[in-house]
Amino acid sequence: MPHALRRLTLAACANLAWLLPFAPVAADPAAPHSEAVPTVHGLALYDAPELPADFSHFPHVNPEAPSGGTLTQAAVGGSFDSTNPFIIRGTPAAGLFEIYDTLVEGNPGEPFSVYGLLAEGMRLDPERTWIEFDLRPEARFQDGEPVTAHDVVYSFELLTEQGNPFYGAYYADVESVTALDERTVRFDFAEVHSRELPLIVGQLPVLPRHYWEARDFTAPTLAAHPGSGPYRIAEVDPGRRIVYERDPDYWGRDLAVKRGRHNIDRLVYDYYRDRDIAWEAFKAGVLDYRIDARAATWAIGYDFPAYRDGLVRRLAVPDGQPARMQAFVFNLRRDKFADPRVREALSLTFDFPWLNANLFYDAYRRTESYFQNSEMAASGLPEGDELALLEPWRDQLPERLFQEPVPHEHPLELRERLRLALDLLREAGYEVQGDRLVHGETGQPLTVEVLLFDTGMERVTQPMLRNMARLGIQGSIRIVDINQYLNRLRRFDFDMTVGQFPQSNNPGNEQRDFWTSAAAEVPQSRNLMGLADPVVDDLVDRLIRADSREALNVTARALDRVLLWRFPMIPHYHSGETRIAIWDKFAWPEPFPEYGMDLAAWWVDAEREAEINQRLRRR
Repeated sequence: MPHALRRLTLAACANLAWLLPFAPVAADPAAPHSEAVPTVHGLALYDAPELPADFSHFPHVNPEAPSGGTLTQAAVGGSFDSTNPFIIRGTPAAGLFEIYDTLVEGNPGEPFSVYGLLAEGMRLDPERTWIEFDLRPEARFQDGEPVTAHDVVYSFELLTEQGNPFYGAYYADVESVTALDERTVRFDFAEVHSRELPLIVGQLPVLPRHYWEARDFTAPTLAAHPGSGPYRIAEVDPGRRIVYERDPDYWGRDLAVKRGRHNIDRLVYDYYRDRDIAWEAFKAGVLDYRIDARAATWAIGYDFPAYRDGLVRRLAVPDGQPARMQAFVFNLRRDKFADPRVREALSLTFDFPWLNANLFYDAYRRTESYFQNSEMAASGLPEGDELALLEPWRDQLPERLFQEPVPHEHPLELRERLRLALDLLREAGYEVQGDRLVHGETGQPLTVEVLLFDTGMERVTQPMLRNMARLGIQGSIRIVDINQYLNRLRRFDFDMTVGQFPQSNNPGNEQRDFWTSAAAEVPQSRNLMGLADPVVDDLVDRLIRADSREALNVTARALDRVLLWRFPMIPHYHSGETRIAIWDKFAWPEPFPEYGMDLAAWWVDAEREAEINQRLRRR
């Protein structure tokens, strides 16, 4: 998954070995050397990368973009108490991955190709059992120390052993990491034939060994850690803001993968507890940039002076990736959700047509696949190679999976949906007693509490709970601050919550953290629902090992179909685009890259910024 690591803020388990001094790793004389393998400038998941070895910049950037200015945006959700985004403890600040470089950099204009960043070249074994990276001699951390192969080894072992369990799952098939010399690092892989593994090891954030080896990596901290990236931490004010400033001495600013990017001098994240207050701050010019996730605001909310005067612009950027799955997630660790008929019944209480008409101005489409808007989405009945993948598991799958098509053909009219839901609940052993739905054997009423930290989801949740109440289900909403929310998720202390599962055009190792049994009981894994299913485990393993585009598509469809029939969550909706509002001081090259907007390619137009500031002062 190309950009997974920059979006995850994850966690740690202590290992006393890391309290000991770090010993440099010697070259392994038994390791087969690689003189016969050519050194290349980039790699692609399939075929070859599009850009030649002598490319000067990514096609979507302006290599002459000016530098300067500030971009201020909101971080909604309370506060933060850590500047370490790699561990489980604490709440990390927004934007921290701006300070770190990785071995390679992805091109947003390609589905999954990477080019050298910290690494100037790489050698991939034709059998994909190992990869070597040659580090650039000029690569430096922000304190001036060189980036070495020993830093790479240290970072890998630190993150996989003391970092968030995500890293252990993501890199589970890396057998060893060796510093062959000061500038060459080698990754050896287990024999699992994961096609993407050589590329995703290049996404490893490289941390400075000399800085961290004397510190407790697992403890939250507010220190301004050094990285090797284009920005450094300039200001830390917990509860209020964190500020990053462009490093004028950034070692990589003239590299082809960086030229024309990271042009804005200061990136500011102001913290707000409520998105409505953040919206007012944007309208007042306190914030420069916002992603507008509210359809109502987008439809009717921009009738304010700055927008009418042309000082504020709106952009709708098409999504080049599969639609993100956002959903109400069941906690399958709780007995009341063990029966799939109960989960299917509860999913029928989510009345999307009413929400879309009354709250969303018909701006959304219902999400009906875990790989929505891609050729990986299951449809109809299983057949051909997909059926062959599922057939060995027939006795562990519902027969409906083989007999009824997807998307599910549930009634659209609410009354019919609730009638079907009640039938399913009765089949599962529930009965109506007075105004409550109780289990016939245990006498326990069916209750549902939805855990939230964002009041914006309350208006989506309440109609569903009202529909549940019509069935005799007692529902409630519990809204807590972000720290309490994260702590409850880590303890699996919830009935239902809202989860998000972003997908790329090339799903792979990150699927382990989403769906597999190994992640089900790991605190802060992405497997919020606690799904532990041998069929899913097998399909995820096959997906990771897919050796062609067609094999990946077929396996993803089978996985999608199984997940849909397990009903582990209640899917929400999607728009197929990202809605952005900005104060009109920014410029960017067009068109946007096909597979994701690259905000790093933007710059501030100094004249427009000055004009806007002058207009705001006059107000």
